[in-house]
Amino acid sequence: MSTSSRYPFTAIVGQDDLRLALLLNAVSPAVGGVLVRGEKGTAKSTAVRALAALLPPVRTVEGCRFSCDPAAPDPGCPDGPHPADGPGGERAARMVELPVGASEDRLVGALDIERALAEGVKAFEPGLLADAHRGILYVDEVNLLHDHLIDLLLDAAAMGASYVEREGVSVRHAARFLLVGTMNPEEGELRPQLLDRFGLTVEVAASREPDQRVEVVRRRLAFEDDPAAFAGRWSGEEAGLRERVAAARALLPRVRLGDGALRRIAAVCAAFEVDGMRGDLVMARTATALAAWAGRTEVAVEDVRQAALLALPHRRRRNPFDAPGLDEEKLDEVLRDAAADDLEDEPPTPPEGQAPEEPGGGDDDGPGPDGGGGGRPGPGDGDGSGGLPPQRTEDSGAPAPEDAPEALTGAEPGESGGGTPRPASAEQRAVAAGEPFRTKVLSVPGLGAGAAGRRSRARTEHGRTTGATRPEGALTKLHLTATVRAAAPHQRARGRSGRGLVVRRDDLRQATREGREGNLVLFVVDASGSMAARRRMGAVKGAVLSLLLDAYQRRDKVGLVTFRGREAEVALPPTSSVDAAAARLQALPTGGRTPLAAGLLKAHDVLRVERLRDATRRPLLVVVTDGRATGGPEPVALAGRAARLHAAEATASVVVDCETGPVRLGLAGELARELRGTAVTLDELRAEALTGLVKDVTDHHRARRAA
Repeated sequence: MSTSSRYPFTAIVGQDDLRLALLLNAVSPAVGGVLVRGEKGTAKSTAVRALAALLPPVRTVEGCRFSCDPAAPDPGCPDGPHPADGPGGERAARMVELPVGASEDRLVGALDIERALAEGVKAFEPGLLADAHRGILYVDEVNLLHDHLIDLLLDAAAMGASYVEREGVSVRHAARFLLVGTMNPEEGELRPQLLDRFGLTVEVAASREPDQRVEVVRRRLAFEDDPAAFAGRWSGEEAGLRERVAAARALLPRVRLGDGALRRIAAVCAAFEVDGMRGDLVMARTATALAAWAGRTEVAVEDVRQAALLALPHRRRRNPFDAPGLDEEKLDEVLRDAAADDLEDEPPTPPEGQAPEEPGGGDDDGPGPDGGGGGRPGPGDGDGSGGLPPQRTEDSGAPAPEDAPEALTGAEPGESGGGTPRPASAEQRAVAAGEPFRTKVLSVPGLGAGAAGRRSRARTEHGRTTGATRPEGALTKLHLTATVRAAAPHQRARGRSGRGLVVRRDDLRQATREGREGNLVLFVVDASGSMAARRRMGAVKGAVLSLLLDAYQRRDKVGLVTFRGREAEVALPPTSSVDAAAARLQALPTGGRTPLAAGLLKAHDVLRVERLRDATRRPLLVVVTDGRATGGPEPVALAGRAARLHAAEATASVVVDCETGPVRLGLAGELARELRGTAVTLDELRAEALTGLVKDVTDHHRARRAA
């Protein structure tokens, strides 16, 4: 992308945290990259693409596909060895994009196994990791990448090298890059282990200020009308920012991270119960980069504070439904306490007759003990960074609401905190979910071929090898034994004379592997008046929330259909965002009649559309109801016909019977028989009973296939 066709970094309106996090990684790539979380249309991709123009040019060995530095070439470069004084050239830093649908070979590179077997040579085609070396690797919608690709990507980023192994043939090359990922949390979350591998995280949201929104539109339209002229108007600011990045990089080795700053970093990480030591290391590197960015050679208190706001929010999640965030009041308190401890440890040296000043406290605006401003920095304080203040403003951080965690952990209405549900109306109020519990696996029977996951058996690219087949297209996973068996009978006819095996294209065999897939778990929840008893609905929500937690861990897509009153609605279309499903579940009110048929028909429509979109992802239907059907003519008969539609398509189904009381009608069991599924009571959803439930579901479907 040419400079004139790229939106200028300095022309981006607002998004101070986003721009600062990117610039800190440009100053110090050791920070570990940045994950940008936010809604659609918030300049996430625009800012990342604009950053490449601010990086200094890269000197490379002439003809090297792996961008080796002439001053220090990689001794293990596949294109090497390179002489220390060999010819070199200069090029702009690259910004390489990793598509969501990229294959493993496209990411790490491809070995030509056919040439390796037939000719004994390592024919290696570099991948995107090699292209991004000494530049930027940008992953849009990183949360939609397959887990194994994310693992490969983050391993390379952590080690600074990429390793490709294929049937005993290996290639290694350097891969040091600035990693930037963007994601929309509504489309699914990253696992906490993967979140921890990103150095910094930033929450972005569109401004609610009309004047700022007007300026965004004005600049964007001007850029689209004439990109070159627009870029020219911002060339001066771009050049100034580029020079500042270069100056900060040069200053970085001289920045001192004193013991006082290190103690503050350790105190903050301990106070916020950050797991492991990566948070401490990232905070230290970020605080050092902040000092260099501000033109200082000593890390100050405000650097530690800003580093915490960027490096710790995504490391605070204790369960999948916790929103990232950091309590800034608690952060300030911890920093004040750490400063007071430092003062107690040091001998007082005030001038005669003058009381010692408490570090980080008081109303004095003079310099603090680390060379920065005294007192707690206000949200509007700047550091002369050209529109990038060291502190977040209240609007830029987007911390989680205080009541969000309590609403997701099942606080009962009336308890202190944020557990009180939001009323849907005066008569119909949302009930908080009961305490979630650990579940066993609910799996779809048979062998699928869907997206990689952790629920049901499937043919996948990764897993245990179960057989071999002729490759269709490019060979990706060689079955060596089957290939040798196919080539062996033809060696004399092919004129073999030496020790090597003569292998041809027709001899190659692709390994078939079996692993686990993710499924579409569609919940159909009865929210009618018969479910309105507070204890029952709380227990129902707790059970569904437990299954949602299980779906999160097994990388499923989930959807939510509810029915009450006169109709059913899709409360949440199928999505990878289990967080969104949990939020919709918490806000679900109850009341009215029970249009069971409408709920089943709505679920049938949802599954029909999803089969067209992704025919390989198999569904699991979970109906949560007491089995009653009211409203309209012949409601029970209509519900039976709707259930038989699902049975005709062999949809794996489980009916969770929510009926309670001494007299039970057994209507949920009748519904399960119409669905040709399995019925379980609410109590049987507890961990021990689910073992039997899985067996029942699997055995039931085996019996159907045998019949």
